[in-house]
Amino acid sequence: MKRILVAAMAHESNSFNPIIAGEKDFQVLRGEDVIRRRAANDALTGILNTLEAAGYTPVPTLFVSAVPNGLVDRQFYDRVRREILEIARQEQEKAPLDAVTLALHGSMTTTDLGDAEGLLLEGLREILPETPIFCSLDMHTTMTKRMFRSADGFVGFKCAPHTDRLETGIHAAKMTIRALETGVKAHTAWVKVPLLIAGEQSSTTVEPMQSLIAELRRTETLPGIWAASYLMGFPWCDNPDSACAVCVTADTQEQADREALRLAELLWDTRKKFCFQVETYPESTALDVAFDALSSGANTPIYLSDSGDNPTAGSSSDCVGFLKRLMEDPRTGTLRSPVLYGGIYDPEATLRCKGNVGKTLTLTFGAKFDTETTAPITAEGTVMAYLPGWNKFPGNKSDIALFRTHGVDVVLAEKHIGYVIPDVFRDLGREPGDADLVVCKLGYLTADQARVAKRSIIVLTKGSTNEDLATLPYCRTPRPIFPLDECENYAPALGLQTKDDTQ
Repeated sequence: MKRILVAAMAHESNSFNPIIAGEKDFQVLRGEDVIRRRAANDALTGILNTLEAAGYTPVPTLFVSAVPNGLVDRQFYDRVRREILEIARQEQEKAPLDAVTLALHGSMTTTDLGDAEGLLLEGLREILPETPIFCSLDMHTTMTKRMFRSADGFVGFKCAPHTDRLETGIHAAKMTIRALETGVKAHTAWVKVPLLIAGEQSSTTVEPMQSLIAELRRTETLPGIWAASYLMGFPWCDNPDSACAVCVTADTQEQADREALRLAELLWDTRKKFCFQVETYPESTALDVAFDALSSGANTPIYLSDSGDNPTAGSSSDCVGFLKRLMEDPRTGTLRSPVLYGGIYDPEATLRCKGNVGKTLTLTFGAKFDTETTAPITAEGTVMAYLPGWNKFPGNKSDIALFRTHGVDVVLAEKHIGYVIPDVFRDLGREPGDADLVVCKLGYLTADQARVAKRSIIVLTKGSTNEDLATLPYCRTPRPIFPLDECENYAPALGLQTKDDTQ
């Protein structure tokens, strides 16, 4: 029975966020807990289910995952990387491993060391020089030299929002099975495309990504093609590898190169078509549009995305500039019910609410970590609800509170959580569907929030996930890169990487 080493490592690391993500921010599972986890819409679940259905034995190492945040603490990363590699070494000595299949994000970056997934893959390749290694990746992977030269094949998500995690894990496992059952060695091509594209401009529910993804799927039906992926990069990490990419895995290098170059040319020719796909305004305009709509009897709720401080894209979730505008706007007090605002990461302010439900407090909250973008707010209000250990956001159990002040119900969180599901409001006693205005620290709405919203507006707020990329202080990102520069001399052949190039 074939033995396949499996692991998962997922984190999107935002270099503009001052928080250093460490052990307390991560969920780490080991051994049989990795096998038992089986979360829905999850790449590792897809890998495990598919390998087992084929009669293979998954050999578990670690599952390491956290909410996107700042760079990852080097010492924590070193420990989990060494642990995975030591398990691989011990298992290989016990009985040779037949393959490795990993569920990675692809944009995890550590302090000092940089490229986390590349270092892990490089270590596995040193231990298992001839063993096939395949990886599922997030669509917002930043491909690196270490990653490319250390693995046999990759497949990325094709949906944003990422509704196809399970499907992508299944795909990665099937690539592993194909390599072992046919004996054909996989060949991968990587073409760097000098683009920075914010996720909110590359939703696959609309053009131009709809057509680009359709072409990937068509490419994967061609004889000899194992996988074709657009890796759109992560624009909020300033690093020397920043760029979009095309990865194609195929029977031969010639096939992989040919299709990757063709897909890269298609992406490059589409670069000027990327734009915000929902209404998008500066802060004051967004409020005017929303309040005017409400005064005209618009269907509610209207959702406003506080996009510059989106924790699920790695921002600190403690910027309060847009919240302060809402609290100071006289129109806020005229609504049928308080504005729902999710939310602020502030452990001290959250814990001050514990045991004080129904009481009036004066709280200081916000700007706990990002002290450059905004200043803290001090306000009197009422603690409406408190929940210890709220655990519906994957991987991060957190106390949460609802604090009502100046016509706004503010969710306060003791941990760095995301506002991706309406339950974060419902569990605190507010039904978002009954509100006039709901503010979430998101970019495009997740599918769960979109089902509630009658109208969605992206607000160009300030934080570590500024949607106007030109305002960010890039220092290490290679130039020229579009849209910061014109890049008129780029041609896909210039971006084609080879294994020899990356040594």
